[in-house]
Amino acid sequence: MTNLDKQRGEVCEYFRSLQDRICAGLADADGKADFREDSWARPGGGGGRSRVLIDGGVFEKAGVNFSEVFGQMSPEFARQLPGEGLDFCATGISLVLHPRNPMAPTVHANFRHITKGDKSW
Repeated sequence: MTNLDKQRGEVCEYFRSLQDRICAGLADADGKADFREDSWARPGGGGGRSRVLIDGGVFEKAGVNFSEVFGQMSPEFARQLPGEGLDFCATGISLVLHPRNPMAPTVHANFRHITKGDKSW
């Protein structure tokens, strides 16, 4: 196992754990609804967990999603990114939070970690 493989595994585990902690905190703050989870697989490699809370006390709708996808990118796209070759791995979480209160801000956020060849960012 290379250092990059080890790093990728640690990042994936961190994002899975972060998804768990965020969902637990939001469900606790909401007080009425809990998250429903759907697991999915990507035909080209990888998959993820989508979690959605609907019709809560605080949140009209909230989504906290984890994904880890991998495979090969097109040569045209690969030339635009650092690192050698076509192989990539991308992992991260995304948040979309819509509170019931129209005066409270909506949240949309994405946190990603990408590797291609010997580069990661």
